[in-house]
Parts: sequence; structure tokens; C-alpha cells
Amino acid sequence: MSMSNIPEVKCGILSVSRDCFIISLSENRRQAIREAYEKQYGSLYEVKKTVENETDMLAAVKEAKDVGCNALVVFLGNFGPETPETLIAREFDGPVMYVAAAEETGKNLINGRGDAYCGMLNCSYNLGLRHLKAYIPEYPVGTAEDVAKMIADFQPVARTLIGLHNLKIITFGPRPQDFFACNAPIQPLYDLGVEIEENSELDLLVAYRAHKDDPRIKDVVAEMAAELGTEGNPYPDLLPRMAQYEVTLRDWMAEHLGARKYVAFANKCWPAFPKEFGFEPCYVHSRLVSQGIPVACEVDIYGALSEYLGLCVSQDAVTLLDINNSVPKDLYESDIKPAGKYTLQDTFMGFHCGNTPLCKLRKGGVKYQLIQNRLLENGNTPDITRGTLEGDIAESPITFFRLQSTSDGKLRAYVAEGEVLPTPTHSFGGIGVFAIPQMGRFYRHVLIAKRYPHHGAVAFSHYGQSIWSVLQYLGVQDLAFNQPAGMLYPTENPFA
Repeated sequence: MSMSNIPEVKCGILSVSRDCFIISLSENRRQAIREAYEKQYGSLYEVKKTVENETDMLAAVKEAKDVGCNALVVFLGNFGPETPETLIAREFDGPVMYVAAAEETGKNLINGRGDAYCGMLNCSYNLGLRHLKAYIPEYPVGTAEDVAKMIADFQPVARTLIGLHNLKIITFGPRPQDFFACNAPIQPLYDLGVEIEENSELDLLVAYRAHKDDPRIKDVVAEMAAELGTEGNPYPDLLPRMAQYEVTLRDWMAEHLGARKYVAFANKCWPAFPKEFGFEPCYVHSRLVSQGIPVACEVDIYGALSEYLGLCVSQDAVTLLDINNSVPKDLYESDIKPAGKYTLQDTFMGFHCGNTPLCKLRKGGVKYQLIQNRLLENGNTPDITRGTLEGDIAESPITFFRLQSTSDGKLRAYVAEGEVLPTPTHSFGGIGVFAIPQMGRFYRHVLIAKRYPHHGAVAFSHYGQSIWSVLQYLGVQDLAFNQPAGMLYPTENPFA
């Protein structure tokens, strides 16, 4: 799967040394980390200049930039000089992680003691004084092998931060009536460093019509047919319309990148879309997200932002779903309860019309949108309401999350890990039975109490640690998760 719409991280490690400590202690420990990292995880550029003062700091940062590093690990091999070491985060244009050396042996605590445990405290204090952002692991002190693992954990965080800093969200709207829950104040996007370009769906229609008879359409049709197979492609006459739309979006992306490197879309998809374009756009949207270009439904701008965050963390396809309906009790009793793992209130169904990529479905194919067919075609033989991608979402561990702005411009987010169960849904759309521990309480005291919209992003493994770290780095103060039993939410009635 090509993911050209997300960054590649080139990470460097730079060591610092307080001038009253032995510099070789920091340098030797840095070299050991690089060797441990490259043995297990991949390449890591070792900045040769060790920082003892501000002049060293400028030289070391220049060295990292000159070789193309876009993420940096600042390693306190000993106590470290807190002013130069924290200025690295200001001078380096990219995410920075701070870690510190553990002492290696009780047999060498005279010349071999680095005091970096203490130095990390001063480093954190100085970062705070300067209002500088940095990534600090949960326990940032360790041996070479420990720090190598911390650097590996930093990579998806760094990749996501670089991506968001270079992201443009392109929209075609406005949102459908009664979808004001997906509100999108622009100021917090700019605060995050994200650019936005808002367009009318009329702009999109004009661009779509301009691509009539584009010679690239036939190649996209062939790709679609090969991907869907005979069984998943009941409407071959529809493919040219959808392929024309895909080519249109790709051209718009290329022509409107401007100063940015990466794009996410948030597009209007009903009710006018199928009337004027002649199909539902869901399958095309699913294809694009599987290639690293999220297209959020219903002009959900913060949904698109969340999807892009998940793409960068996971380097895999994601989806955006309605937190849609409860699992019927009889279905729970027959298919879920016997395993003894979840209560009925731990489960729900996640659904959208057909934007979840084919690679994340048990078995999928192009169908028609049942609800829109009732609305737009009076329930008759579908034509313009064709184009969804339907099927049960495959069994998988998942992370359910969303970064959202409140109506008054304050960022908040939630992250919860769970799984898609193998339970058949017996329903329509791109849909799955989800289980998240303590979902019932989470639903009431986070999703409802904090007034989140009905859309949530889904990444297809457990990425909570990385997503949480990204959100903390971005400065999101209101961060929620599915709290375990016995840990009360602020709004939870202790007597209920």
C-alpha cells in the first residue's frame, strides 16, 4: 500500500554534556544507543557534535538539519547544560524528544556517574520557562536498550506531528442540515499549524464536469474492477462515473497543495451530491483513504483531522464511523455473552454508508445507500444512490479516538482501545460490532457529557499510547479515555 501522503521520519540523536562532567561519558552512551537502535529498529543518525554550550548547540542543530533530520532525540548522557539543551527545541524545526541516561553499574559511581536523573528535572523546568514543546516518555531514563525502545516509540509520534504541521484540509461543503454537531471552528486548526481551504460543492461539480472523457478514467476503472472482483462489482456501468470523481479529487489535491505537503478532505456527500454527480461517493473515498488520503464524510473537518492523525500513527488505512446503534440483546446473548468477556453495555455498532476501505472488511462490494434511496428515489430501483462500499468490518483490535474543537474554540480529545468482534451484524453499510471496556460509562460521561459529535475515527490496532502522546504534545488539555470500573468520571453519580 502506497502512503505517499504521510511523512517519512529521519531521526537523529544528539547528546549533551555539562562542562564539569566527563564528555566521553555522554558520547559513549550516545554511541551505544545508536548501536542498540540500529540493531533492532532501523537507521538513526548520530550527531557528532556534543553540546556543552550555546555555540555547540547551534553547530549540532545545523549538523542535524544539513543531513535532513526532521526529528531529533536530545540525550542527556550526563547532567547536561539546561540552557543550551532546551534551546535545541527552539532552534530545531521538528519534533524533539528528551531522554536521559541511567547509571550502568554500581562498580563505577565515581567517574562513571552522570546524574542525568537529576538533569532531566532541570531540563523539564527550563523547557517550561521557555514555553517549549517536547516529547518526554513516561519514564525517560534508561540504558542504551531502554532508550532505543523509547526512540522507536517516538517515531509514530514524530511522523504525526510532522504531518500535521504540513497538512492542508480541503473541504467541499457546507455540512448537511442538522449536522451542526460536527462544528469546525477554524482558529484551533491554525493553532495546531493546520491549513484549511473551504470550497463549495458547486466548485467540485464544475471540476468534475471538466474531467469528462479524461483519458486516465479507463485506467482507474480497471483498478476498481480488479479490486472489487466480479462479486463485489454488481454495477460495472457505475465505475466510469466514480473513476472520474477520483481523478477530479486527485487533481484538486495536486493543484491546491500550495505551500503544504499533505492533504485531507472533508466532503459533502448528500443529499445534493448523488442528484448532481449521479452516484454516492463512498467507494471512491474508501479507495483514497486506503492510499493515505482521508476523505471525511459530511464535511466533518475535525473527523478528517482525526483520520489523518490515525493514518500517520499507524501507517495503515483508517476509517470514520458513526457511533451508531446499540447491539440488540438477543444478538448479544447468542453471539457475544458466551465468551464472557464483555457486557451488553460494552458493545455498540459503528457504521457509515461505505467509506471503510475494502481491506478492512471481511467481504465487501459496491452497493446502494438504502436510506438515501428511500429519500431520493422513493425506494425504487437504485441508480444515483449506488456507490457505497458495504460489508461487515473485519475482526481486529482497534483504537477509537477523536480530536475536536468545542463551539467556543477549545480543543479536546478522547482515546479508547477495544476491538471489532467477529459477530455478524445482519445489517447494511460498512458496519461492525465494536467492544470497548466500560463503553457504557464512557458513552455517558465522555461522549455525551462533553458533547462530542457522533463521528469517531478508527485505527486498526492498539495505538492509544502514540495517539495520546501526540495529543499531549499538541497541548490538548481535555483528554479523556474509557476509565476502568471504580475510577469515577467527574460527572458520574457515585450512588447510581
